[in-house]
Amino acid sequence: MTDQPRRPALAQGLSAYLLWGFVPLFWPLVGHVPAWEILGHRVLWSFVLTVGVLLVLRRRWAWLRTAVADWPRLTMAAVLIACNWGVFIWAVNAGHVAETSLGYFLNPLVNVGLGVLLFRERPGPAALAGVGLAAVEVLVIALAMSGTVWVSLALAFSFGLYAAVKKRLRLGALEGLAVESGLLAPVAVGYLVVVGGGAFTASARDAVLLVAGGAVTFVPLWLFARAAGRIPLGVLGMLQYVAPTISLILSVTWFRQQVPTDFWVGLAIIWVGTLLYLGVVLRRSRRTTTAVEPDPDRTPRDA
Repeated sequence: MTDQPRRPALAQGLSAYLLWGFVPLFWPLVGHVPAWEILGHRVLWSFVLTVGVLLVLRRRWAWLRTAVADWPRLTMAAVLIACNWGVFIWAVNAGHVAETSLGYFLNPLVNVGLGVLLFRERPGPAALAGVGLAAVEVLVIALAMSGTVWVSLALAFSFGLYAAVKKRLRLGALEGLAVESGLLAPVAVGYLVVVGGGAFTASARDAVLLVAGGAVTFVPLWLFARAAGRIPLGVLGMLQYVAPTISLILSVTWFRQQVPTDFWVGLAIIWVGTLLYLGVVLRRSRRTTTAVEPDPDRTPRDA
C-alpha cells in the first residue's frame, strides 16, 4: 500500500478521534437534562440517522440475514454500548472528565487481557507486562479516587467487552450500529414516553441539541469505519490515544477538574504499559505489511 491512498484514510481516522476527544464539550450543553433522558435520545436519533444513511448508501440489504442470525450477540453488544454511553454522559455532566479519559487509556490494555482470557490469544511478554502495569495503575488511582475510579473501569470494561462481542460478528460498523440502536430504540422510546417528552418538548434549543446527539454519535463512527480497514494497525493503535489525551487536557483546562497527584502517578504508569503495548502492535504491523506488500523490484517473470 502506497502513502497516497493512506492519506484520506489517515485524515478520516484522525478526524474521528479528534471528534471523540472533544465530545465532552457537547454533553454539558444539555447537562441540566437527566442522563437517562439524554441516553434515550442518543439511542433514538443515532438509529434514525444511521438508517437514513444506510438507505442512501446501501443498495443491498443482505446483511439483515446475518443480523437475524447473530441477534443474541447483537443484543449483548447493544446492552454493553448503552452502558458505556450512559456512564460517559453521566460522568461528563457530573464533572468526572479525567476519569473518562483514564477509562479509554485503559481500554487497549483491557482488550489485551480479554483477548488472553476469552480468545486464548498470545500477545507476548511485553503486552502482558503492559496489562500488569495497568493493574498496578488501577490500584494507585483507586487509592486516590476511590469514589470515582468505577467510572474508568466501567468505561474500559464495557467497551472492551463490546469489542470482544463485535469480534465474532460479521457486520460493518454502520450496519452494527443500526441494529444495536434499533434493538435499544423501543426501550428508549418507551422511557421517553414515560417522562412525557421532558426537555425535548420543553425547549426548542434542547430539542435541537438532543437530536444533534445522534450526529455526535454517528459522524465519528462513520469516519472511523471508513478509515479502519485502510490504515495499518500500528497507526490505528497510535491514533486511539488522541481522544483520551484531548479529554484529559480538557478536564484540567476547560472543566477545571481538581486531579490529585496520585492520578498523574497512575497515568504515568499506564503510559509505560501503553508504550509496551504499542511496541508490540507496531512490530506486528511491520511484519504484516512486509508480508503483504509486493517487492517493487520483482518482475512479472519472478511471480
